[in-house]
Amino acid sequence: MILISVGAAPGALAIPTIVRELADAGQRAEVILGPQARRFVGPAAFVGATLVEQPSETPGAALYAPATAETLARLARGLDRCAGAFRVVAPDLDAGTAEHPAVRKNLSLLRKDGYRVVEYPGGGMADPESIVAKLLGGLGGPMEGVRLLVTAGGTREPIDNVRFIGNRSSGKMGLAVAREALRRGADVTVVSANVGVVDPGTESHSVQSAGELRDAVVDLAAEADALVMAAAVSDFTPASPVGEKLRRREGTTSLDLVPTDDILASVTERYPDLFVVGFAATHGDPLEDARDKLGRKGADLVVGNDISGEGVGFGADENEVYVVGRGEEHFVPRASKLEVAGIILDAMMNEMERQR
Repeated sequence: MILISVGAAPGALAIPTIVRELADAGQRAEVILGPQARRFVGPAAFVGATLVEQPSETPGAALYAPATAETLARLARGLDRCAGAFRVVAPDLDAGTAEHPAVRKNLSLLRKDGYRVVEYPGGGMADPESIVAKLLGGLGGPMEGVRLLVTAGGTREPIDNVRFIGNRSSGKMGLAVAREALRRGADVTVVSANVGVVDPGTESHSVQSAGELRDAVVDLAAEADALVMAAAVSDFTPASPVGEKLRRREGTTSLDLVPTDDILASVTERYPDLFVVGFAATHGDPLEDARDKLGRKGADLVVGNDISGEGVGFGADENEVYVVGRGEEHFVPRASKLEVAGIILDAMMNEMERQR
């Protein structure tokens, strides 16, 4: 059972969604909804949930959300009815309060005491999906103990200090993999290339260019069990970027390009025991490209997708892929990127188990 203590803040409006997502995942929740919290959300919003004043049993996990500054102070001083359970705190604070030294100190104390803190950058409360992922991951899952490194987004190669060569990748596929892995109990690190916001609850590193992505991945892969290389990496970069804005001139202007480093091949060569999942984005049937990339770059799995398909691929919420391994390959028909992420992770875990 998961106990949810609802705080008196605007984020309370999202708690019914969290309860529903937990129920969909097979988890039972009891909700403590105090008088002050009812100013934001009423009991009628919790259809099918159990509202309690005290938990009916010792909870396996506890969620404090939205957590106000007062709640954080109380918990930091040991006033917690759920000591011993897996505990998650989702603060809901304005930007100024979130950066106050006393608040930062309390959050630090909570982390040292074993709480998992899910913060949203700039204030407010993290989205329900991120909070649920953190809760489910802490309850143990099929990926518990796996250290997963995920890349997401698309690199940008500077032409000058204003312009760049880029691609249309939104990062949604990589972030879906990270979120689903977090739900399954993995320890997730994300290297994001030009992605707005990474899910709270993951360790994140922001980069821009292919070179920065390479350096981050090569460094972080030393501590990982597996890498999912979902980022769209530019194949070329300007040979001579300039440090100021290029001015318009009459006539044509040429731009010399040179190949970027092959990050996937570099990682597999340096870390031969690291399990690597590559991606092959193709305009048209991706199966042959995925097979070729699997053998040529030393990956363990390659996910091939057709970026020309309507409603799938770059920027879309759905995808349609082939998952190609050394022993088998299968087609994943069109589905949400979160569902596709789950299938990719299933294939990864099955293959990792087979290789042991």
